[in-house]
Amino acid sequence: MRALTEISSSPHHSPSRPRFSPPRYFLGRLYLLASLLAADCLLLASVPRRAPIFGVIAPFAIVAFAVFAGLGRRRLKLLREPLPFRRAWFFWHLAGILSIYLMYWIAPRGPKYRPYALPAHVVATIVVSCSMVLLLFACIPLRASIRALRETSPLWFVSIVAGLAAALIRRPTQQLWDTSALAHGRILQITAFHCVHLLLHALLPGVIVNPATFVIGTPRFAVTIAEQCSGIEGLGLVLIFTCIWLWYLRRETRFPQALLLIPLALVAVWLLNIVRIAVIILIGNAGAPSIAMVGFHSQAGWIAFTLVSLAFSMATSRIAWFQKSPVAAAAPAAPVSMLSGSLSTQNEIHASRESAATAAYLVPFLAILAASFLSRSASGYFEWLYPLRFLAAIIALWLFRTEYRKLRWSFGWLAPLAGTGIFLLWIAPEFWSHPDVGRLGSDLAALSPSARSTWIAFRAAAAIVTVPIAEELAFRGYLARRLMRREFEQISFSKLTPLAILLSSAIFGILHGSHWLAGILAGLAFAGAARWRGRIGDAVVAHATSNLLLTLWVLLRHDWSQW
Repeated sequence: MRALTEISSSPHHSPSRPRFSPPRYFLGRLYLLASLLAADCLLLASVPRRAPIFGVIAPFAIVAFAVFAGLGRRRLKLLREPLPFRRAWFFWHLAGILSIYLMYWIAPRGPKYRPYALPAHVVATIVVSCSMVLLLFACIPLRASIRALRETSPLWFVSIVAGLAAALIRRPTQQLWDTSALAHGRILQITAFHCVHLLLHALLPGVIVNPATFVIGTPRFAVTIAEQCSGIEGLGLVLIFTCIWLWYLRRETRFPQALLLIPLALVAVWLLNIVRIAVIILIGNAGAPSIAMVGFHSQAGWIAFTLVSLAFSMATSRIAWFQKSPVAAAAPAAPVSMLSGSLSTQNEIHASRESAATAAYLVPFLAILAASFLSRSASGYFEWLYPLRFLAAIIALWLFRTEYRKLRWSFGWLAPLAGTGIFLLWIAPEFWSHPDVGRLGSDLAALSPSARSTWIAFRAAAAIVTVPIAEELAFRGYLARRLMRREFEQISFSKLTPLAILLSSAIFGILHGSHWLAGILAGLAFAGAARWRGRIGDAVVAHATSNLLLTLWVLLRHDWSQW
């Protein structure tokens, strides 16, 4: 009877094996296209000695896609015509990307090309461009693309303009911070320098400043306010975000009152940047320069942009002064009202159930990511707050414990066997290399015995317990099945299709950085274990076994590079 909890009992769905149609409709295909393009970019970014392939196309494409998919989501959801997925075109695309990847790995270091031969980066750009076109039409046929452009007009034009603005605004705005520019072009740098000086003067005695070189700080720690910590990109992003948001909600927003939010948002992100620089100096002066420059410096800018964007969107939707008064509609007839209310209630219940199921599978993994974000912000080269990841995952798993009772957590002999195989594959290169003590080993050696034991215990517990559960729920429990059908809970793990397994494993592997190839193979093995008997427990135990053996390898051989 337990197996029936993962198979649809709805009369609207056939119990037969579902065909893979990743995903069926336009909006889902658009997200799939973006995911595959991101995977291609990450793969090519890992190539050594590569020349620039995408150039200025990357920022243009990212912003244009975000505007088109974000603002056009409602209209794109109405395109409900099932789209075919051209597998042959997809594999030709994959062959082109892999050929460029191998070319850069195999190519000689020196420029040994004949005079009449094309440079390597020109060949790579041509092949990659053709591969991207093949991927586009594999996911979204030309006829469907033309129809979507017609249905969303003029949004596609606005998306192109936004992409061009994002690509063109960066270079001119950065010149405002160029110390070799004219005096009027350095107004932002001078203003930021004096604002930080005023703030620090109220907090610290004996602040050291050098206006000629824009150095500010204390005798213990000082920074140079230059392009790297200017925050000008945050101003540009906030300006683009606020303008597009107000344009899209122009029918629901009251003007000119709403225009006041744009300068307020710009001032907010500017002040947060001043606070960010001051906090960096305060942290460094307190005796933690590595935390200031490695952790907090790299994370605080994105935190500020996220806070300002969230506050802006909430202000436009929650403050009545910025909203138009809705026009009261005529009351419908009673039977129609009752019917629409019943349908609305059913839709709300279905949406609530779908949202709760999605949260149960994704929140533990997202909690680990959020905790890592915070711990790295407060850490230097050594992430001393790593236990936050374990605690965040435990809390998330406990909150959704009722949902997890519906899954099958039992496992068979194949699970630990698959985990052992992945462990051997993972550490195979280490058999002909020496253990790497690295920075982590040195940092752990500098800790007291109790602190070192506590950190290692949390690190091992996370690797063996929380990480396998959270990642298997996210990648095998949600992503692999969500690629097959929106109602992913109705798909048994035993019905996972090869393409769904391949795509989810590819994303899983890419997130493992330099170990991406081993990560992809691990994802395939874990998904195969789940598919074998239709139980997520097999995937979790296989994952946990691999991490357990890897933890023992690290602790016994002091090969800290694996952590």
